[in-house]
Amino acid sequence: MLSTPRLAAKMLFAAALTAGTVAVPQAAQAADNPYERGPDPTVSSIEALRGPFSVSETSVSSLVASGFGGGTIYYPRDTSEGTFGAVAVAPGFTAGESSMSWYGPRLASQGFVVFTIDTLTRLDQPDSRGRQLLAALDYLTERSSVRSRIDSSRLAVMGHSMGGGGSLEAAVSRPSLQAAIPLTPWNLTKNWRSNTVPTLIVGAESDSVASVRTHAEPFYESIPASTEKAYLELNNASHFAPNTSNTTIAKYSISWLKRFVDDDTRYEQFLCPAPRPDRDIEEYRDTCPH
Repeated sequence: MLSTPRLAAKMLFAAALTAGTVAVPQAAQAADNPYERGPDPTVSSIEALRGPFSVSETSVSSLVASGFGGGTIYYPRDTSEGTFGAVAVAPGFTAGESSMSWYGPRLASQGFVVFTIDTLTRLDQPDSRGRQLLAALDYLTERSSVRSRIDSSRLAVMGHSMGGGGSLEAAVSRPSLQAAIPLTPWNLTKNWRSNTVPTLIVGAESDSVASVRTHAEPFYESIPASTEKAYLELNNASHFAPNTSNTTIAKYSISWLKRFVDDDTRYEQFLCPAPRPDRDIEEYRDTCPH
């Protein structure tokens, strides 16, 4: 995959290593990226229900939230490795926070602060949900009880259905975001050529609410090739696949967030080369070099 700007120096360094011109102890190599969190990943570790970090949670009442409907913050208890990146997660049309609650402990246990939110009303449209995702991130980094655990320069958004459409809206509105993951997204806007945020779009083959032909696929194709992007289509899955624990969604979401929020190239092995279609994956497209 193409590098982010702050990885440019690291790639040159890696090239020198490949050429055999530099010999560096493993500890020094690990220190080269200050954002790495947790042990070296394996397929088993990214598919596990829980990662290496123990997780706590705290509720945020709608009475103290500003610009969104409150929610639940999940965060790693251990701060010995430093601060963490953070991701806000929005539900879909007519749904509440509980429909996305499984992402909280699963992602937080991998080394992220995760905020699953409620929206102001169950009928909010994608543009509103995008603003609410950004308001939730602002709350996390400026007012929340865990703000000292968060690196405010490493933030991401996720969402399901209209919340997924909202995550695209948020990415365009705030290009400083490090990653966006729309899950079976719905939005009347089809062209996202101004999106510069690394974006993983998850579609579902049997989606009858936000058909991949009219939503996920055109969204992906409209994002410019200069932006890091990937399209994962779940095999024989419905629009509501993201609402229950799903190992395929989890493993690629974790890998995407690690790669782009944490600049952690240890996770690139799970994204490039592109995963092959199998019983869980109908199709996968990406910007990996081929």
